[in-house]
Amino acid sequence: MAILVLMAAMDFGANAVLFDRASNFALRSDDAARIAENLVIASRALEAEEPAQRPALAERLSSPRFSLAWKPRLAHADDALPLDRLRAQVLDAAPELAAGDPRFSLRSLASPGSVNGAMLLKDGTGVVFRTQASEAWTLNAGRLAVLLLPTPLLVVLAWVLFRATIRPLKALVSATGRVGAGPPEALIERGPDEVRRLIRAFNRMQSRIYRQMLDRTQSMLAIGHDLRTPLARLRLRLDDAGIDRETQADMVHDIDEMMHLLASLQAYVEGEGRQIPAEPVDLAAMAMTLVDNAYDHGGDARYEGEDSLVIQARAVSLRRALGNLVENALHYAGHVEVTVRRTGDFAEVVVADRGPGIPSDRLDDVTQPFVRLDAARGRDTPGMGLGLAIVKRAIRAEGGTLILANRSASMGGSVGETGLIATVRLPLKTPQPHAAARK
Repeated sequence: MAILVLMAAMDFGANAVLFDRASNFALRSDDAARIAENLVIASRALEAEEPAQRPALAERLSSPRFSLAWKPRLAHADDALPLDRLRAQVLDAAPELAAGDPRFSLRSLASPGSVNGAMLLKDGTGVVFRTQASEAWTLNAGRLAVLLLPTPLLVVLAWVLFRATIRPLKALVSATGRVGAGPPEALIERGPDEVRRLIRAFNRMQSRIYRQMLDRTQSMLAIGHDLRTPLARLRLRLDDAGIDRETQADMVHDIDEMMHLLASLQAYVEGEGRQIPAEPVDLAAMAMTLVDNAYDHGGDARYEGEDSLVIQARAVSLRRALGNLVENALHYAGHVEVTVRRTGDFAEVVVADRGPGIPSDRLDDVTQPFVRLDAARGRDTPGMGLGLAIVKRAIRAEGGTLILANRSASMGGSVGETGLIATVRLPLKTPQPHAAARK
């Protein structure tokens, strides 16, 4: 509202000045003398003629540069812009015209170079005239230009002021997308009072959110650590419990599963709370190591792709994410195919299997924490449903994306073949040399 009021006031002031300058418009002295002479001759001739003959006489007195028309009744128009300075010039050249109260205006702008006017005769009738003046066109064109000039200038000024006003809001909108992604960065309080108060409240809010996230992370890590210790002691005591081996094996399996659950929960929480700097990581070497480890433990694992592909990433979280994808494929399908390749400005890791796949309408659900789709995989699965959630969070922290899709004939599978294809796309943050393919 303040900007609008300021613009209206400036527009009003600018136009007031322009109208005042227009009213002080003056012709060259020879043009003013010519107009005065024509008006004196016309007024004397029309006053001496009978009223019935005056229209024809006015037409005969007209010339290309000075046209006349007699009017039985004359009323000065109030909507015309008066030229008081021009009137004074004409009266200085012919003082006797003062009795007729001549007036000059720029009422008609359709005819370039024209100055309109009117004056009374002694018997109360009137004469209107239009003259072509040397300076009139300059005045008309200039007047139009200067009258229109303030508007675009004020529009530009208003736009600059609006931009300056909303710039703190744009910074605030950008900062909201980073809430929870790391330590809070306080925004500078600037802009109108309402915006400053909003930024102040936002700074307090993001500080509270960060403290709550830290408290929750520390609490979950402490709980996980405290629970792992008694579970480890319980497993040791089973050796001296004197129970049969089958029961003992089942209890050890349950304890191991609980340890696995706590490890998954700890990995998920640590991935949320810790910010580790990125470092050069050979993505191809990491994938080959995971495949070799799976093969050494009896898994059907194969690698295909680049010999070396270095990116900037967090090695620990990325290795855990790719390891989860490989373990899931081995668990649900019995084998895994890992491919590392370069695609434009991205590095891609494709982890494919030929298992039961996932229903298409649940592909987005499986990346949510604590979501399990045992029926979709066709087996009883241990865990808390955090595996793919950990993968998604780790990949997103690297600026990449995780794409899950079911295998189809268009993806290289045969008709009727099932399976899941997980594609991890990571940005290449440094130029990479082309590496030879390895199969």
